[in-house]
Amino acid sequence: MLPANRLWLSEGALGMLQSLRYYCQKTPRKLRICEAISNLEVGTKIKVQGWLRSVRPQKENLFLHVNDGSSLQSLQVVASSELNHRLLTFGSAVEISGSLVTSPSRKQEVELQADQIDVVGECNPVDFPFKIKEKHGLEYIRQFPHLRCKTNAFSSLLRIRSEATTAIQQYFKPAGQEKNQDEEGHQHFFSVPAYLTVSGQLHLEIMAGAFPGVYTFGPTFRAENSQSRRHLAEFYMVEAEISFTQSLEDLMKVMEDLFRSTTEHLLAQCPEDVALYHKHVSPGYRDNVDLMMKKSFNVITYTEAINILNSSSKKFAFKTDWGCDLQTEHEKYLVKHCGDVPLFVTDYPYALKPFYARDNADQPLHTAAAVDLLVPGVGELCGGSLREERLDLLKTRLAQAGLDETYGWYLDLRRFGSVPHGGFGMGFERYLQCVLGVDNIKDVIPFPRFSRSCPL
Repeated sequence: MLPANRLWLSEGALGMLQSLRYYCQKTPRKLRICEAISNLEVGTKIKVQGWLRSVRPQKENLFLHVNDGSSLQSLQVVASSELNHRLLTFGSAVEISGSLVTSPSRKQEVELQADQIDVVGECNPVDFPFKIKEKHGLEYIRQFPHLRCKTNAFSSLLRIRSEATTAIQQYFKPAGQEKNQDEEGHQHFFSVPAYLTVSGQLHLEIMAGAFPGVYTFGPTFRAENSQSRRHLAEFYMVEAEISFTQSLEDLMKVMEDLFRSTTEHLLAQCPEDVALYHKHVSPGYRDNVDLMMKKSFNVITYTEAINILNSSSKKFAFKTDWGCDLQTEHEKYLVKHCGDVPLFVTDYPYALKPFYARDNADQPLHTAAAVDLLVPGVGELCGGSLREERLDLLKTRLAQAGLDETYGWYLDLRRFGSVPHGGFGMGFERYLQCVLGVDNIKDVIPFPRFSRSCPL
């Protein structure tokens, strides 16, 4: 009789157990490229899936580089020349199994010795618009929005966008901010006129009546009739609203902290991707980023900004009279004049700002408690203000604009438990331009949509 702790197996069951053990030992483990090159799985059987970045056949060996978008660096694959096939071309999709080993070359720590190579998707290198030995600029690859994610530059951009998104979410979440999702609609569906949102700010103000801090991060839409390098019809916006504040300094602190924490995260989490831009797209730009991170952000008033512009020997295309809105040429000049680091401009003319901006009541100038953050190479990155919490002043301003009926609900916010509050918005793509040194905003968003252009 068998002891109680022993299990009897038939010959058939024992055979199945041995087969299962063999299968578990021999089945390659599927890894992403970033996991494979981390050098943690050396000596194991693995399988990778991705796209070929290079094909180099030799008499006895075949050398491939495969990438799956998880890393800028590709994995070198070494195989017998017997595994070469005419369909193994630049851009083709493959599945490769083999042993991960230490590489004898100094160019990479590990390589994959392939036992099996399967072509999953063919790629005709003649018709493919990107060539294996050519360097393609951002302007060229912009012509192929459906294919440019296959290039090093744009795959790096997408990883950077992902990490920047993560950093922004992490910045707001520990502070207790609640996230608000804004939806767009259509007037026939809702039975009332409804439009694509240009901002989530007014909805955030609603939420700020019940939470000390709220934010939203998503697409916004502007009917900007422009095809310039700085405008899009659809872009992403980070917006935040803070309750119980009567100080522009509070808003400025959040803007600066958000910029710094997000940038620090990018430099730490995807240094190779950022370095690609600082080396090949905007050579030497890393020094600019380091300067922005080391120096404190400058602060001037709108009035001081106008005085600086009027004291300059530079000839501007747009007027620099007090009361005129600052144009991009003015913003870039001010940033450079003040040390080429981010610059806050506060207290804009009241007439330039929308109805919700708080009146400073500082006649005769008459300014609003508003602030813009200007950054090198871009100009305006953030715009914000304290909100008018005084019901009588807000009613008067809405009546003057003929909006008192439309925004009756907005007045209710001031009637029922209102508190002093303020907020701002940051253009996500402009932030990426600033950190990477990219001149054209169309090169930092997957599918740029702008006036008379919506290919995808």
